Amino acid sequence: MSGRRLLLLLFVLSLPLVSPRLRGADEIEYFAWLRSAAFDRDLDFGNEYQHFYERDPQGLAGFKQTFLDRREPLTGRHINFGPLGTALLWSPFYLLAHLGVLLFRALGAGVAADGFSLPYVAAACLGTAVWGCLGLLLTHDALRRFFAVPEPAASWSVAALWLATPVLYYLTVAPGFSHGGSLFAVALTLWLFLRWREAGPARWALIGAAGGLAALVREQDGLFLVAPGLWLLFGLWRRRDLGAALARGLALGLSAFAVFVPQMLAYQAVNGTFGPSPLVKRKMSWSSPHFLEVLFDPAHGLYLWSPLLLLATLGLLWTWRRRRDPLLACLVGALLLQVWINGAVESWTQAGAFGSRRFVGATFVFAVGLAFPAAALLARRGRVALAAGLGLFVWWNVSLMTQFGLKLMDRQGLAWPEVARNQLTAVPQRLGRTLWLYLTDREQLVRETR
Repeated sequence: MSGRRLLLLLFVLSLPLVSPRLRGADEIEYFAWLRSAAFDRDLDFGNEYQHFYERDPQGLAGFKQTFLDRREPLTGRHINFGPLGTALLWSPFYLLAHLGVLLFRALGAGVAADGFSLPYVAAACLGTAVWGCLGLLLTHDALRRFFAVPEPAASWSVAALWLATPVLYYLTVAPGFSHGGSLFAVALTLWLFLRWREAGPARWALIGAAGGLAALVREQDGLFLVAPGLWLLFGLWRRRDLGAALARGLALGLSAFAVFVPQMLAYQAVNGTFGPSPLVKRKMSWSSPHFLEVLFDPAHGLYLWSPLLLLATLGLLWTWRRRRDPLLACLVGALLLQVWINGAVESWTQAGAFGSRRFVGATFVFAVGLAFPAAALLARRGRVALAAGLGLFVWWNVSLMTQFGLKLMDRQGLAWPEVARNQLTAVPQRLGRTLWLYLTDREQLVRETR
């Protein structure tokens, strides 16, 4: 089986796991952009927020206090801290759902054509899974096309990052978040950069447009444009072609800015400024005081939640040291910038979330780092060892998802050694029933874990 077919098979097998529900504040905020623009055309989210709150007043009590009871001081509108890029990526699926609802209503079905009913929400959640899968396919193609990684190292690396990191959680259990779209938009940006890095300004404008889309999905993802920026600097240092570098850089920056302008206008309409809401309390410390904690903190560190990403990072550094390839240096720089921005924000712990979800967008970079050592191990006839090792990382992630879902752990962070003990004792006893209820009666599963 080819690598691409393997990844497509994994996508098909994962579809029954995609949850068609929105439960958290971030998810509701993203969906509110879409529903308000499509049905109300007013960008006032009060009725969207009220709809979701009434269906779970106990679970969304805190949501009510922030998003229903408070207003933006400059405009009086309801607050929305989320960017609009996720809604933009969901919109084709949402439109198809609306057309399907209208068709079934014409045939006598009683489904509501209100933008809230199950087909609309399910379409958005499915859209996340589709965009995430496309991002993974772009990542796999980049490994084969631009880095000449052989099979099965390329497909195994991508599949492992899919199943052994928070990617799996945010493409299936919580697809209402922005991370599937983030994975796609960043992968598209870096794939276009690798393909057109020697092209003229017109192609670089398209790279910038993809980076602007990434920023629309998650503002911090726009920082991945540092990769093509560093490439321009490397080229300038080697060839001193200042005019060409300036033309490409200008095309890149102007295009990214142009694509991001709708977000600025939306912010201005909602909160009266061309930036995020002044009510956001998570201030930035530009010195990034939590840089190392983001990676290694025992309760919240990226590498403690997803140890496979530590191997991927080490693999990226190892490969760059061996090859001294400027492309790898560009990717290392982009990854370091993501660690910096996450270490600079007061909410660096991401407490209450499954894993270091803000790094899902960096999956492309981690895949490059994992693929080269995987290929080296396979070249030494280490297929069984590699498969077993990757399988252990997948087991760790799936077991951790089970603990998180069943509330066998403190959702505010990893509590050692309880988490490790549960991985070996509590999870195996509950995994079968949990999977069965997840596939057949998710509401019962939710009631049992409350």
